[in-house]
Amino acid sequence: MAELDATDERIVTLLMRNARATFAEIGEEVNLSAPAVKRRVDRLVSTGVIKGFTTVVDRAAVGWNTEAYVQIYCQGTITPEALRRAWIDIPEVVSAATVTGTSDAMLRVLARDIQHLERALERIRASADIDRTESIVVLSNLVDRAQVQG
Repeated sequence: MAELDATDERIVTLLMRNARATFAEIGEEVNLSAPAVKRRVDRLVSTGVIKGFTTVVDRAAVGWNTEAYVQIYCQGTITPEALRRAWIDIPEVVSAATVTGTSDAMLRVLARDIQHLERALERIRASADIDRTESIVVLSNLVDRAQVQG
């Protein structure tokens, strides 16, 4: 992994706070020109420090209010990369991780309603060598630090 100096760390922090900030805006904060910031951001992307840019959508605003955690039990052995490829294009899967314990992986899934969740689960089950799943539907979110703070 690339070593970051204080300016790189500040640039990363600013982008985490607002990925739409312009290079000029970031440059004002870190005392660099916009082209110098662009070169640093390009280097941070090419070295893997910055993995990508994303949009955080208010799920309630788009009507995806049903949330579930899905435990995945695979048939035989399957690599984490194969599982990632199986689920990366399923938009309802908002996070996926391999886990310890009896299940092989855990997914966080968002959907409009139970019927939408059921259709998403069918696609998830068909996406890899899955023996079975166990779904846990969320009733209330009590703490969610993953949300972007303004």
